[in-house]
Amino acid sequence: MGAGRSQEAEFTLRGDIPAGQWTLVGDGIITASVDVTFELLLRRQAGVDTELARWEQHFDPRGGGDFDAVIYEATAEVAAVVVGEGNPDGAELVFRYSGTDTAVPMAYVPNGEGAEHNGRIPNLTLP
Repeated sequence: MGAGRSQEAEFTLRGDIPAGQWTLVGDGIITASVDVTFELLLRRQAGVDTELARWEQHFDPRGGGDFDAVIYEATAEVAAVVVGEGNPDGAELVFRYSGTDTAVPMAYVPNGEGAEHNGRIPNLTLP
């Protein structure tokens, strides 16, 4: 992900999520120095986003043409997410990441190959 661009993944919630520690695994292939912001949002039906957690990390490439993943893991304490039984309003959990301070369009690429690139597939662990 390069400067000024972001990617999102949405998941329609099936119910409430208790308060607790959330863990982000954000291993990625880094092709140029980049600052990456990872966000967890609660999106209500009116398109209103509430930030649940945010992580910011500077990444530098490994060098030598090495496409091994750069390992990144972080945690955050998140308040309870209350949407009501069955989520009648269709609230979504949104994971978004964006890159800044780079001129390269694909400076951060999530490690979708997992162990094949000596890392993990990016994921979230909820309480």
